[in-house]
Amino acid sequence: MTPVTQLLEISDLAVRFGPVRAVDGVSLELPAGPCGLGLVGESGSGKTTIGRAVLRLVGTAGGSIRFAGKDIAGLRGKALQDYRRAAQIVFQDPDGVLDPRMRIGTALGEVLVTHRMAGRRTAAGQARALLAEVGLDPAFAARYPHQLSGGQRQRVSIARALSVRPRLLVLDEPTSALDVRAQAAILALVGRLRAQRSLAYLLITHNLAIVSELCEQTAVLYLGRVVERGPTGALLGRPAHPYTRALRSAVPEIGPGGGRARVILPGDPPDATSPPPGCVFHPRCPLAVDRCRTEVPLLRPVGLDRMAACHRAEEVLATPSAWPGPEPASTAKGSPPGSTGAAPIVRESAGAPEESEVT
Repeated sequence: MTPVTQLLEISDLAVRFGPVRAVDGVSLELPAGPCGLGLVGESGSGKTTIGRAVLRLVGTAGGSIRFAGKDIAGLRGKALQDYRRAAQIVFQDPDGVLDPRMRIGTALGEVLVTHRMAGRRTAAGQARALLAEVGLDPAFAARYPHQLSGGQRQRVSIARALSVRPRLLVLDEPTSALDVRAQAAILALVGRLRAQRSLAYLLITHNLAIVSELCEQTAVLYLGRVVERGPTGALLGRPAHPYTRALRSAVPEIGPGGGRARVILPGDPPDATSPPPGCVFHPRCPLAVDRCRTEVPLLRPVGLDRMAACHRAEEVLATPSAWPGPEPASTAKGSPPGSTGAAPIVRESAGAPEESEVT
């Protein structure tokens, strides 16, 4: 029997919403944790749709998704319930997850009881322990969602996802609705929990700075397709695709050498109902040639563990001056993915809101 080497395997995935090709032939892999795979790209690139397809929240039009070697499309009954426990999601907006009429402790306890992780008598104690694990005072169990700040509600949302001991988390823009200090706290929390719980996760974001902190691997999506993927440090240090280059240039840098020129892409992404021929990025690409307008580039190896869907990828990697603007600075850090460099999380007291929240 062949051993399972990947926790999650996505092969040639396609998702359609009527005539819209939301996801078009995406293939990705994620090993068992602790490990993070970042999905980045502009709004409408298909990031969230992939995450929802992994959780069977949207239907697929083609391809397959395998979890621990099993095709999730064929799961039924208890097997599907087991998968629902093993794969959880943290949404961008925690207000859509928490019932405003239910106390925090009751909401967490309900999940534990539903999935038979605790009985009615023990659920309350486990809910308080979960709050402590995500850095909140257990006394928050008696509060309602509106009595918490945005960052605190997101921590509760993470606790809710962790309550059933998942092996896979889908983190869908978990910090985009928060201010900078609350974002740093949530990122530090994710970094700590991934090690403690040996979590594997898909991190969906448009922020490459977040990916560089928390993900070993990154996939860049454009119009429902993967245009580049590989180790995060190499991909962000010297992108092999013009689209990745433009995204990378938008990440601000502070200090000497941080004045990198911004690459501004002309126009908007094409209509997903009728993508352009050839490379779908060519109408906005500063390096497009005639071949790009007629021939679809394959996602292919362009270096050690690197893949890119660009006819000129090797040329660009070998000759950085071929890129518009200066060569991007390396994003290599002294700390491993999962370490944000922020101060350790301090448990928040139920007596005061987060310092980062202004009411």
